[in-house]
Amino acid sequence: MKLDECPVRTTVDVIDGKWKPMIINELKRSPLRFGRLLRVLPDASRKVVTEQLRELEQERIVARRFLSRDRLDGVEYSLTRYGRTLVPVLETMANWGTKHKRRMPF
Repeated sequence: MKLDECPVRTTVDVIDGKWKPMIINELKRSPLRFGRLLRVLPDASRKVVTEQLRELEQERIVARRFLSRDRLDGVEYSLTRYGRTLVPVLETMANWGTKHKRRMPF
């Protein structure tokens, strides 16, 4: 199988990025304003979160909604219906990570 035909590669390309899985994880509960998203991801820079949100929007995983017509009241992000299909994938990855952490003598 060619690398560009690999479905695992396709999935990894969509969630690739240090903060994308965490962004999706935070948005699975409820929509969040940009500032709140930054507060729940304190180690992430504003620039990187902005870039990764834009990439997730391009993939139609995340939707952006302006909270007022003048756009000064902020922006809220939420998972799209399609984006919600990634939640079980990330939960499976989290379960594996938990087991792996217990297994490794760090």
